[in-house]
Amino acid sequence: MSGFKEVDFGMPSPKQRVHTPPDSPDKTTRPKDSPLDTKKDSLGENRGSIRHRRLGSWGNMVPIETSPGSHNTIEVPALRSPDADTSPYMHNLSLSPSMRERRVSRNSFGAALPIPKSKRQSRLSSVTFPGIQDVLKRPGMPPIQPTREILASQVQDVYAEKVKAAKNMAFVFDIDGVLVHGDRLIPEGKRVLDMLNGDNQLGIRIPHIFLTNGSGKPELARTEQLSKILQNPISTEQFIQSHTPMRALAEYYNTVLVVGGEGTRCREVAEQYGFKDIIVPNDIVAWDPSIAPYRVFTEEERAAARPRDFSKINIDAIMVFSDSRDYATDMQIIVDLLRSENGRLGTIAKDPVSQRIPIYFSQGDMLCPTEHPIPRMSQGAFRIGLEAMYKALTGVELERVVYGKPELATYKYADEVIASWMDILHGEERVPENVYMIGDNPASDIIGGNMYGWNTCLVRTGVFQGGENDPENPASFGVFANVWEAVTAACRKELGDDFVFKWDDKGVNPVLHDSAAASAIEV
Repeated sequence: MSGFKEVDFGMPSPKQRVHTPPDSPDKTTRPKDSPLDTKKDSLGENRGSIRHRRLGSWGNMVPIETSPGSHNTIEVPALRSPDADTSPYMHNLSLSPSMRERRVSRNSFGAALPIPKSKRQSRLSSVTFPGIQDVLKRPGMPPIQPTREILASQVQDVYAEKVKAAKNMAFVFDIDGVLVHGDRLIPEGKRVLDMLNGDNQLGIRIPHIFLTNGSGKPELARTEQLSKILQNPISTEQFIQSHTPMRALAEYYNTVLVVGGEGTRCREVAEQYGFKDIIVPNDIVAWDPSIAPYRVFTEEERAAARPRDFSKINIDAIMVFSDSRDYATDMQIIVDLLRSENGRLGTIAKDPVSQRIPIYFSQGDMLCPTEHPIPRMSQGAFRIGLEAMYKALTGVELERVVYGKPELATYKYADEVIASWMDILHGEERVPENVYMIGDNPASDIIGGNMYGWNTCLVRTGVFQGGENDPENPASFGVFANVWEAVTAACRKELGDDFVFKWDDKGVNPVLHDSAAASAIEV
């Protein structure tokens, strides 16, 4: 290691310094030209005080708080290592996820990633109006149809053009920052879903799906949680998490390391996706605690781990399913594997490129809105740190694949889900012509929707808190105060300014009219 001399820090050499005995702390003498001269400078400031030092002649100082009995103190300049500039280590996607500079990451628009094509099992009961799931059935006869559905059918017959337009539009919602903040409901989110689920002039269900970069739970658990928060039924058939399309990777890899999420939830997700041999970081730490020297491994974590001799196992791929809960441990294990020979822990590859195993990230968001007033770091921040670390250690770029918004694979998969959901709702398996993406993050929701040809709406209830529109990735349809303002503006455009965002039982039900001559379709 190279050594440093005091003159490198702008300090006087030993020959220039004269120290008085320890019993005379206040009478230390220095040459008149010493940088620590106690005389007043040109600004009239006394520069002899260590505790109140301003900028010295040799640049920024790191002040050392001293006690009255301390005599031999110096100040060290705050130097900036050339390695601190991580920009040379970043992929273009990480540096500038902007429409102004077209991204050329490994899986940027135009590249092919596997997405699942097989349909999931339908759960029609989750999209019916509350209270009619258990419709009474009569032996040998059709089920009793609720009055509201009869009336809605009659209204839709009259307003056939509006119905056609309603079936030719769809909404794609981001969740965090648009409909909820963590586990806390954004009130306009419930109001919007009420309207789209039939509480509107036509009594019609307007197609909508949920596309989130959130992750870490099985889809069913997450939809059940959201259904309670939003007080509206949400089906797994209309729900896409960032790692949902990654189920297709189960056909390509046998033994995988799955990273992120709370506890063992991501292992459960991977098992549901069909991955055969799933390893999580805790399994590796339980096998060899020295691999993560700063980790405090609890007995509960040890009990849930599945250790084995990983020095005899080749890991085929790394899957970052969700945000890391322990950056130090997860980064250490991932870097060890990326530098290993074909995924064998305890080895270092001679060629860091040809012997490197692939790594997949479920999403690339730098920030995520939570209950905290300032958005928190998300998986994208973890990935960027990992990229910089890998480049610093190996000298080569880390090739990686990113799913989630704004990557193309996620939008291709969204088309599949929208078409399937249209089939469930209206018996028409197709993607409507007018798709509106409602999001709060310009760098994922808006850039992805714009590049895929959707109408994009930016709301101010999450990450975006800027001016009239985002200068880098402007929303094509506009910026709105909240999700209700965005959805109603889109509906007025497609369905007309006279469209009413409320179902009126009294207006369409002749039984509730004062006049017996009132029509069942009067609105």
